[in-house]
Amino acid sequence: MPKVAPKIKLNNGQEMPIIGLGTWKSYESEAYRATCDAIDIGYRHIDTAFVYENEQEVGKAIREKIAQGVIRREDVFVTTKLGGIHHDPAVVERAFRLSLSNLGLDYIDLYLMHMPIGQKFHDDNNVHGTLELTDVDYLDTWREMEKLVDLGLTRSIGLSNFNAAQTERVLGNCRIKPVVNQVECHPAFQQEQLRQHAKEHGLIICAYCPLARPQPARHWPPFLYDERAQQLAKKYGRSSAQICLRYLIQIGVVPLPKSSNKARIAENFNVFDFELQPEDMAVMRNYHTGVRTVPFSGMAGHKYYPFNDQF
Repeated sequence: MPKVAPKIKLNNGQEMPIIGLGTWKSYESEAYRATCDAIDIGYRHIDTAFVYENEQEVGKAIREKIAQGVIRREDVFVTTKLGGIHHDPAVVERAFRLSLSNLGLDYIDLYLMHMPIGQKFHDDNNVHGTLELTDVDYLDTWREMEKLVDLGLTRSIGLSNFNAAQTERVLGNCRIKPVVNQVECHPAFQQEQLRQHAKEHGLIICAYCPLARPQPARHWPPFLYDERAQQLAKKYGRSSAQICLRYLIQIGVVPLPKSSNKARIAENFNVFDFELQPEDMAVMRNYHTGVRTVPFSGMAGHKYYPFNDQF
């Protein structure tokens, strides 16, 4: 049996592995193969979304691994997300059932609202929607998501790309509390204030783009390529990506690294048998720049745009 990741307890008592496979921009056979490889390696947390257009392939891989006896359904934690085009309360349950059908599963472990901003609905095939933004109140959307828990369709619900004030508004008006906020987080954008806010309110921060979408030709980001990063990697006998992921885990973040390369998927997972020393944690903290790689700038004028606030 492969080694599996430790788990963290969510505020509703459910447990989530502290590292997951991200699948953003993994398409068709790539998403299928990456999910199969990840499960074989030991991943038990898979993150997808309606707008990623790969739920069917991710689901196929999970079902095959269940059929092969590699995992049971209850062994794997599956996250997907409500797209912006489905914020209208009248279509939330239908949208969820579409994702559930795509995945071919009986339930979802965690269902997230992908953004606080809704988009005009044309049809389900218009996955990414347009920048025809709507004023649907995300609280109304949230109340429909709560009903999915009541129906036993999802074990947990949560947020993605919400700022602290928006999170507090949900917390102050919800019947079922969100368990996570999935946001961009990596050493160059560490979300310290948002992380502290989440901790105070019992939410876990999950990190998309935990390696900041590396560009090897540019030797970017510095926390993977500069001299300090290379020295740390040498000190621990690890890659700089492993140092980064270990850092995020030690500050209480659940990273969701994306890769379609089996060796890299395995490397990203192999971060549980070492620990960064305090002086090296300080080195990693110093990489913070406060600059996002995914600003969703096309939505910047909307009243629910989350990134105008400091955190």
